Amino acid sequence: MAIHNYTPRPVLDTFKEIIDQYKAVYEQNNPRQFIRQWLNHCFAGLNISLLSEASKDYQLVLNFLYNYRGSSATFSAYRRDLERLLQWSWFVREQSILKHKRNDIEAFIEFCIKPYKRWIGLKTVARFKLSQGQKTPNSEWRPFNVNISKKDFGKGKKPNKDQYQLSQATLKVIFGILGSFYKYLQQEEIIQANPVALIRQKSKFIRKNTSTPMIRRLSTKQWNTLFTVTQEMADQDEKHERTLFILSCLYGMYLRISELVASDRWVPSMGDFFKDNDGNWWFKTVGKGNKARQIAVSNTMLKALKRYREHLNLSSYPTVNEKTPLISHINNNQPLTSVRRIRLLIQNCFNKAINRLESENEKSEANSLRLATVHWLRHTGISDDVKIRPREHVRDDAGHSSGAITDRYIDVELQERARSARKKVFYQNNQKN
Repeated sequence: MAIHNYTPRPVLDTFKEIIDQYKAVYEQNNPRQFIRQWLNHCFAGLNISLLSEASKDYQLVLNFLYNYRGSSATFSAYRRDLERLLQWSWFVREQSILKHKRNDIEAFIEFCIKPYKRWIGLKTVARFKLSQGQKTPNSEWRPFNVNISKKDFGKGKKPNKDQYQLSQATLKVIFGILGSFYKYLQQEEIIQANPVALIRQKSKFIRKNTSTPMIRRLSTKQWNTLFTVTQEMADQDEKHERTLFILSCLYGMYLRISELVASDRWVPSMGDFFKDNDGNWWFKTVGKGNKARQIAVSNTMLKALKRYREHLNLSSYPTVNEKTPLISHINNNQPLTSVRRIRLLIQNCFNKAINRLESENEKSEANSLRLATVHWLRHTGISDDVKIRPREHVRDDAGHSSGAITDRYIDVELQERARSARKKVFYQNNQKN
């Protein structure tokens, strides 16, 4: 009988803690016993009938996640869905993840689409809390969360569990992660068949979309207003010079936030800007999937770099192998590591741009800008550039794996389709009066 009154408690910790835990596990003479102690700690006071199998499941997930230690973003996505799988397997299906067949995986997907309400949270919280020097599971953590739009949040609306909905994009990600995990177990000869690969009718979960995906980007009016208000902020108070430079990087070089902050895999520095023998400027970074790429730097981006460096009392342009952090804390020279901090800085600019648009009676532009996220700046930069630069150049600067991805940003054809559709006539009365 499933434990229907069970409220989930986390077992998979943060990126760094999981890596440290993996190393600690394999320093033990009895790694399975070490894991049992951890699970007993997480599930204190709860009788787990599957403790032996759960320990093995946990160890396999730990092994798999360790393979993704090169990318914290990828690691987080895999951890999220494998945590859900573990919790569901142990406390709903009451069996090891190694015993799952095709129908079990289908049941898990159906559960993700409609989980128990007590498995749903109303906010994102830390998985563990520190109490008397020891990490303990956060009682407020849940495997699933309700998200509301920025617009609704700005209006003071609060989420409720009845609003929970799993998007088609998230469903595809879940299938991909489960497929990769079970393929790994199959390659390691731990299981004979991949139960995810046996699901032939994924279409009953995932709808086929024949329409061209909409690129989320800012309009010309929105971008010009956003840049103008940010520049005015910097002109009036030099503490905003850093924000103006960040905005320039996100749009002008199509950078992701994760490519601006320091992490275990990469610490962006001013020395990542460099000039080749022909006098061309480039910027090197390590992006999604731990892929290194080299970005061509425009003259406008160089001006933004020069302005920011002169604000920092540095030479106009970086020297070879300069170690100055690309983005540092405002009060010291330590590299910024917080993605959230950058989001807050840019969101403040968004809010000021929204106010400016409203004051200019551009209410439609203001309302749509409320929906925008920081990542839209990357999309906007790519969309604007693909109109005037060769597609292959934009593809390489953006780090796209194929030209087909870059093609999504070419909206000229969509505009033509919309324009021609407006000319259609349903009925013509050719009779003479």
